[in-house]
Amino acid sequence: MAPKDRPLTSIEICAGAGGQAIGLHQAGFKHLALVEIDKHAVETLEWNIKHRSNWSWEKQYCDVVSDDVNNFRPIPSDEHPDAGLKKPVEFLGGHLRRGDLDLLAGGVPCPPFSHAGKQLGKDDERDLFPRMLELVDELHPKAVMIENVRGIKDAKFVDYRTYIEARLAGGRAKRPETGVEEDFVGMGYEICEWEVLEASDFGVPQLRPRAVLVAIRKDVLGNIKFVWPTPEGEVFSVYRALKESMEKRYEPYISVGGDVGKAARESLDRWLDNASRAAVEKKDGGIAPTLVGGSKKHGGADLGPSRAKAAWRTLGVSGMGVANTYEVGVKKNSQGRDLFGDEGPMLTVEQAAIIQGFPVYWEFTGGKTAQYRQVGNAFPPPVAAAVGQAIADVLRAADERDARNGAPQQKPLPGQVVPALADSADDRQGAGV
Repeated sequence: MAPKDRPLTSIEICAGAGGQAIGLHQAGFKHLALVEIDKHAVETLEWNIKHRSNWSWEKQYCDVVSDDVNNFRPIPSDEHPDAGLKKPVEFLGGHLRRGDLDLLAGGVPCPPFSHAGKQLGKDDERDLFPRMLELVDELHPKAVMIENVRGIKDAKFVDYRTYIEARLAGGRAKRPETGVEEDFVGMGYEICEWEVLEASDFGVPQLRPRAVLVAIRKDVLGNIKFVWPTPEGEVFSVYRALKESMEKRYEPYISVGGDVGKAARESLDRWLDNASRAAVEKKDGGIAPTLVGGSKKHGGADLGPSRAKAAWRTLGVSGMGVANTYEVGVKKNSQGRDLFGDEGPMLTVEQAAIIQGFPVYWEFTGGKTAQYRQVGNAFPPPVAAAVGQAIADVLRAADERDARNGAPQQKPLPGQVVPALADSADDRQGAGV
């Protein structure tokens, strides 16, 4: 198998509804496992993998693991002899072995480091960096990608970031449990920095800065340089992103004619005017504020705190809730709230997904609030695709270098000749890129 044809494999923890998984899939990675604890997000992953033709590889070979990542055991051991991945065995020709995986990725929970939370960091029970490090040690993948909120780059977390880097690459750092400095041997990785990437730089119509850590095994990287993706340059406004879907939402009411049709036409025109003007006049190009998924401990879905709601008003959108679909709106007679409010229409889940950068074909399961939380908590697929492509470029270059130097190459196993490029092209077409 030529290096450029070898499937690049990945495992993702805290996969959510698939934002990062979609992006990595677009970059050419084949998922061996997607691990997620939220049952609605798991159902979303399973439904889309089952019904999307460009995810046929994952349908056959990927385990969607519905469990706490602390219980995830991808490789059998003396302590866990019955552990290991199930579906990938056919692709791999046996159990996954330490060092074989190309990429371990994960958007570990952000509340421990979020400006919107208490920023407890390592003291937050939701901090899954320790488990991620355990999996890196267990799997020894060629590359690691960890995504979190920008808050983890704050000065108050410098010791924790240094510890994570020392665990991966070696060095001196304070152990979080004791606060005592130690010298760590590391796991053989080179840190490619924590980079803060702004989603709007990659075609996402939203202000959403995310901190991404990339680390690549030193024996893989060698003299190859990892290059962070560069901004695309063009801002994708909310007006441009939602114009077609807004017109479709109002069309059934406009077509009725009479007073209802007139009110619908006026309401749509107001939104078109506000959103298009924002795209021209606002310094940010009329992009949305950061979508928030919200907490299960608190009420229904809305578009964020007061400041975010005020920003949405400048875009002609009401941030006081999430709209029903047309069918549910008719049944519940919620059109006044959903479309005709003084502050403008509310977004549907599907429109929120567009703002998050999801491809239009990706569907979400569960009730409206559960669906919106899946969208709001996601990593924008276009950003994940850009970083994933940069990692894939290094792995492909390493394969080609090793082939030139006569290093043993992985032989194709049953099922390993896969249409990676075709699937990636289908993904991009579905996303409208």
